[in-house]
Amino acid sequence: MRALIALVAAALLLGLVYAGVGLAGQQYLFGIIIPYIAIALFLVGLVYRILLWAGAPVPYRITTTCGQEKSLPWIKQNRLDNPSGALGVLGRMALEVLLFRSLFRNTRTELTPAQRVIYQSDKLLWAGALAFHWSFLIIFIRHLRFFLEPSPALVHHLEFFDGFFQLTVPTFLATDAIILAALLFLLWRRFYDPQVRYISLPADYFALFILLGVAISGVFMRYVTKVDLVAVKELSIGLVTLKPVLPEGVGLPFFIHIFFVSVLFAYFPFSKLMHMGGVFLSPTRNLANNNRMRRHVNRQNPEVEVHTYQQWEEEFKDKLQAAGIPLDGE
Repeated sequence: MRALIALVAAALLLGLVYAGVGLAGQQYLFGIIIPYIAIALFLVGLVYRILLWAGAPVPYRITTTCGQEKSLPWIKQNRLDNPSGALGVLGRMALEVLLFRSLFRNTRTELTPAQRVIYQSDKLLWAGALAFHWSFLIIFIRHLRFFLEPSPALVHHLEFFDGFFQLTVPTFLATDAIILAALLFLLWRRFYDPQVRYISLPADYFALFILLGVAISGVFMRYVTKVDLVAVKELSIGLVTLKPVLPEGVGLPFFIHIFFVSVLFAYFPFSKLMHMGGVFLSPTRNLANNNRMRRHVNRQNPEVEVHTYQQWEEEFKDKLQAAGIPLDGE
C-alpha cells in the first residue's frame, strides 16, 4: 500500500505534465516557470537545513568508532576508524563519501528455521548504492554541456570514457544502464526484503519513483525518441543566464524529463535525500575522537551557582565545633 501511494503520486505527476504540455500547451509554465520555482525551493531548503544542522549544539565528541583509540605509545591506533586529529577525520570522511566505507561493513540479521540469529555480510546494498550514486554524479557532470558554452574538457573526457564501447548510434553510455539497474535493484530490495519493507515509508518509494522517472525519461529521449539538442541547449543556457527562451522543436518527452528533474530538486531538501549534505555535518563522522586527550566543556550549559564545601563549613562552623567535628581549616 505504501508503494502504491507513492506510485500513484508519481503517475499523477506524469499525467499532470502530459495534460499541461500535451493538451493545454503550457510549455512556458513547465519549461521555465516550474524549473525556476524548483531551483528556488532547492536553494532555500538547502540553506535552511544546513543552517539548522550547523546551529545544533554538539557539546561532546560523539564520534562513532570501530577501532583502537589513541592511547599508550605501544598500542597501535586505528587512525581511520578512530581518528584523533584532523588528518584522520579527513581520510575517514573521504572514504565515507566516495566509497561508502561504513555501508561496506553493513551486515544483515536473519532468523534461521532453527530459531538461531545469524549475521551475514550484505555487500549487495553497498554495490547498488555505490553504483547509483557514482553513475548519477557522472550523468550530472555530463549534463553540464547543456548549460555551459563552451563545454568543459572534463565533460568531454567523461562522455568519451562513459561511451567507450560505442555499441549503438547514438553512443551507448554505460552509466545510463548502470543507474537504471541500480535504481531497480534498490526498489526490488524494498519489496523483497521483509525487514526493509516493514520500515519503508511512502516517501522512500516516492524518491525512488521520481529518480526512475528522471532516468527513464532521459534514456527514452536519447535512444528512442529524438529531441533537438540545439533547442534544448538554448533553453538550458537561457535558464541559467536568467534570460529564458522557449525555442521551437522541444517536444513532450523533454518536458516530462525536466518536470521530473524539477520535482526532484524541489523535493530534495525536505526528504531523506538530504543526507548528501548531512553527512558532512554529522558529529558522529566529522569529529576527532580525542576525549581522553582534551577536556570538552559544554558551552551551552547555563551558569550554575554552586555552594562549595568551604562555604558550607563556614556557614555551620559553630554547630560543627559544638558537635566536636574537626574542620578542614583547623
